Amino acid sequence: MKILITGGAGFIGSNLARILTQEHRFDVTVLDDFFTGSESFLSGLKVKIIRASILEEKILKKHVKNKDIIFHLAARNIIASSKNPIDDMNTNVRGTYNVLKIGLDENVKKVVYSSTSSIYGNPKHLPINEDETPSFLNFYSVSKYAGEGYAKTFYEQHDLPVSIVRYSNVYGVNQSPQNPYCGVIGKFIKSAIKNEPIVVHGDGDQSRDFTYIEDACKATIMAGLNTKSDGEVFNIGTGVETSINTLARTIIELTNSKSVISNIDKRDIDNIRRRVLNIEKIRYKLKFFPSTTLTKGLQQTIEWQKKICE
Repeated sequence: MKILITGGAGFIGSNLARILTQEHRFDVTVLDDFFTGSESFLSGLKVKIIRASILEEKILKKHVKNKDIIFHLAARNIIASSKNPIDDMNTNVRGTYNVLKIGLDENVKKVVYSSTSSIYGNPKHLPINEDETPSFLNFYSVSKYAGEGYAKTFYEQHDLPVSIVRYSNVYGVNQSPQNPYCGVIGKFIKSAIKNEPIVVHGDGDQSRDFTYIEDACKATIMAGLNTKSDGEVFNIGTGVETSINTLARTIIELTNSKSVISNIDKRDIDNIRRRVLNIEKIRYKLKFFPSTTLTKGLQQTIEWQKKICE
């Protein structure tokens, strides 16, 4: 089975490539513009690497040809999107349209579109169901939801098999703290290892649903391989709500750190108070069950970060 991963040199994409290449039935091609991705994340993997953007239609078409499944992860992230909304719109909306249109033209069997739980904003109900009314608090959430709209339209109007997965605060191996767009867990672990203050924006009582990378990737692959996912939207999370203060204290404990928590003012993007996803739909339809607790996932992430910091 021939696979194309757009954004495949990034955090989630590279882990997806690693898991897929562990099974010999998958022939994996990675297409990435290396805005945040790194070839080091793909080191030792049997993958074909294409350095290109999803906005380069001729190159994209060449490498979509004869593929069975496209895992579309290429995107500008939330921080980059806030700094440059036009680039965000071009990449996340126009780029996604390119992937879907070329996928249709080349008769791919499935496109899995990676979206985000950021589209929920501050939800009215917890845990958050897939049919929660979107609430857009930043450009990133708007562009990612627009991509969902195009994906659904290609499914409804052109019968292109599409699945949409909404990630919630994915963390783990390859979420490099050297990356300026790294998530909160990578930053907290880096500070804890160095016994430096762990900086928390706001009071720290805001909460998230932290999802370990292995679980996120396995759910994504299941969405790609199962026809029951066609035309569907799935939350990918754990169903467990964790405050940022609890996260920081847990990391300090697991690293035996002397770090202290330092609270500072919120940033413009720190506007979501609580997040925890309802994952019953993906449990029921695809039989996906997250298997990694926060403590176990943090331990594995800490071990990896210690190695790269040596």
